[in-house]
This record gives sequence, structure tokens and C-alpha cells, in this order.
Amino acid sequence: MQSTKQPITQDLVFIGGGHSHAIALRMWGMNPLPGVRITLISDVTHTPYSGMLPGYIAGFYDYDQSHIDLRPLAHFAGSQFYRERAVGLDLANNRVICAHRPPVAFDILSIDIGSTPATLSVPGAADYAIPAKPVPNLLHHWHQLIEELQGGSTTATEKPLQIGIVGGGAGGVELALSMSARLNQILGSQNRPNSPNCPNRPNCSNLQIHLFQRSPEILPTHSTYVRNNLQKILTQRGINLHLSESVIRIESRTPAPPLLCSSAPLPPMAAHAKEPVTVYCESGLTIECDRLFWVTQASAPDWLKESGLSTDAAGFIKVSDTLQSISHSHIFATGDIATMINHPRPKAGVFAVRQGKPLAENLRRILQGQPLKPFKPQKNFLTLIGTGEGSAIASRGAFGLGPSPLLWRWKDRIDREFMEKFRNFPHQK
Repeated sequence: MQSTKQPITQDLVFIGGGHSHAIALRMWGMNPLPGVRITLISDVTHTPYSGMLPGYIAGFYDYDQSHIDLRPLAHFAGSQFYRERAVGLDLANNRVICAHRPPVAFDILSIDIGSTPATLSVPGAADYAIPAKPVPNLLHHWHQLIEELQGGSTTATEKPLQIGIVGGGAGGVELALSMSARLNQILGSQNRPNSPNCPNRPNCSNLQIHLFQRSPEILPTHSTYVRNNLQKILTQRGINLHLSESVIRIESRTPAPPLLCSSAPLPPMAAHAKEPVTVYCESGLTIECDRLFWVTQASAPDWLKESGLSTDAAGFIKVSDTLQSISHSHIFATGDIATMINHPRPKAGVFAVRQGKPLAENLRRILQGQPLKPFKPQKNFLTLIGTGEGSAIASRGAFGLGPSPLLWRWKDRIDREFMEKFRNFPHQK
């Protein structure tokens, strides 16, 4: 009997399990294209959803609620899944170079690997600061801290826990509020209102959070209403704002121990992040911190530019309105790792989500030899910023509203509905 199986004619490879790729893979599973073999390469099996990350840190969501499991998603899309880290591209032969497996060939490639904060320009930051991205690295250190405190760490009982956060944009502010809520909850039983660390402060706990911002105000890209309200909330929570303070150096307060061999891989950055550090600012301000989190301007891995792709000054892949690399039309990029040259936008998860559908459509079109469709992101977008205690503030351009529990419930519903799409997959056509 003659086989009716469609021969494989083209290889479509996805690097990274970011928001755009998750949406594109789901759409592909709903309507697969015969003759195309799909491969997903990701260094994690669970990709965090940025909309729920602050709520996860604050304790509103558990791990499964706030992460997309890439394995069932890849299965639904009919994709091979390689748990692997891409480290380069061989563009002459159309291959993805991986850290621990043979190269992966492609005809069409899509890249959605997020970004990392630019820390290398500040001495000591790469060794001792915990970058907010990649998120799995942040959560690795966050989980360590929570486990230490819940296990009765002496840090929590003998002196205030000192947390530093560098970066006063929306990400840094929301992280400060979420961490404050969760850590105060854990340390609540250890509150000492009459201790020397908390004079005349009836709500004081054994926690001090320091937020460093190089500009004179937090959230410089948001409206005055949003800035003023969030600054008021930060002050009410006892979070120390250090405005107009540029961090210039990070030093360990104790000698860093040598790295020991281990079967478990270390996070790619901040190998000594558990070491207490001293933060030095340009003004002369110095603050001691037990943990330091870095939430500043994003950067890209060097291997993208080294591969020959056209990138901007920060190393992000330059893409056209069709989300194609301007130097290699068979390569697409979305999310934080991409810069739309005609429509530059902030590095925010909302744009990655909205690029998912046009990415899926244009991947299908290029594989079928059809004209691609341009995508133009909106200039102003609604941001719902959580306060860490069940309220949120709405921000869009010059508009601001809240804080309000109703806005948090609205945000919660939107996020849960989005994540539900990756748990109960629809039937294929």
C-alpha cells in the first residue's frame, strides 16, 4: 500500500519559549501546516509569564499558575523539544549552535529569548547582583532567600534583612512592592516594634528595602499621577527611595568562596549573590545589602551580533515591520530580543504577547511562499501595576487610575484567562 504521509520539506526552528513563541506554537497546533517539521529549543521547560511574576513573588500565585509548561505545548504543536541552550548561529549553513548537543538545522528560524539587564559596566555587579532577567535566574535566588528565612536564618532574627533593588522603572518598583509584601509576611512573627532598628515605628519589621534610581523620579516614562501615587505607596511601606543615585560599584563584605564542582549547574550570573555586599553610589552614599537585585536597562547576549545578524547598539536584533531580521529575511525575532526599527517600543511583555499572532501568521506565509503582512504596535498601551497587597494602578500615557482592588481583580482575571490557553488546548482543525 502506498504511503499517504506528507514528506518533510522544511524545518522551522524556535529558539526560546517566550510569550510570542508560546502563542505562535499554540496557533500552530490549532492549524498545523503539512510538510513542516518544528523544533523548539529552550534552556528551561517552564517559561514564566511576566504578567504574573510580581504576583508570584508576592505570594498570590504558585509556580504552575504563573509558568507555561513548554513540554505539553510543544507536543500540542507537533514540535520536537530540546531542553538546550543556544550559544550561536552558523548562518552560512543555517544551523543553530547549541551548548551540549549537535547543531540544529533550519530553513526558517524564530528567536524569542528575552533579555538580561546591562550590569557589566558597573564593577562587581555581574558577580554579586541578581539580574531580574532571565527570570528563572531571578527566581532561583528568590527561592533560596525564602527557604533561608523560612528555615530560621539568623539574618532574620538578629538584624534587619537588607534588600537592595537597582532600577526605579516599573519593573523595579513592582519588584520592590512584591518583595516587601512577601518578606514582611514571612518575617511577621519576628516583628520587634521596640527594637533599636525600629524606633517609634509600630509597623516596623526586620526588613529594610532600598530602591536605587539614577534619575530624580521613579517610573520616568509614566504619568505624574502614577509616579506620585506609587512613590507614596513605597514610602508608606517603609521602602527607602534613593533618587538621583547612580550605583558605581558593588563590593562583597566578605571574601567570596571558591566555586565548588557540583552536578547542578550554577545560574549564569551572580555566582556569589548570597554574599552580603556594599553598594557604592556616585554621590558617596554607601548601603550594605544582604541581597542586591538588578532591574536596569536590558541588553542582549553577544552571540547574536557575533553570528552576523544586524543588531542595534545594545545587541538586539533589528527587525522590519514583518518581524524579519533586516539582514536575514529567513530569520524572525520578537519580544525583548527584537528592535522594530520603524516602531521602537519599551522592552515590555505586553508587546511580546501582541507579536505572537502576527509572528505565527508570517511564519506560515513565508513557508508557503506568500507575501508577509506588516505589524504596527500601538504607541500607548495599558499597564496594570500591582502594589503587592491586592491592589493595582492603571497607567496609559497621561492617564492614571487607582490604586484599587478592582483594578487588581481585573488584572488577575486577564492574566488567568491568558494562562488558561496553555493548559486546555483546543481541538486541531
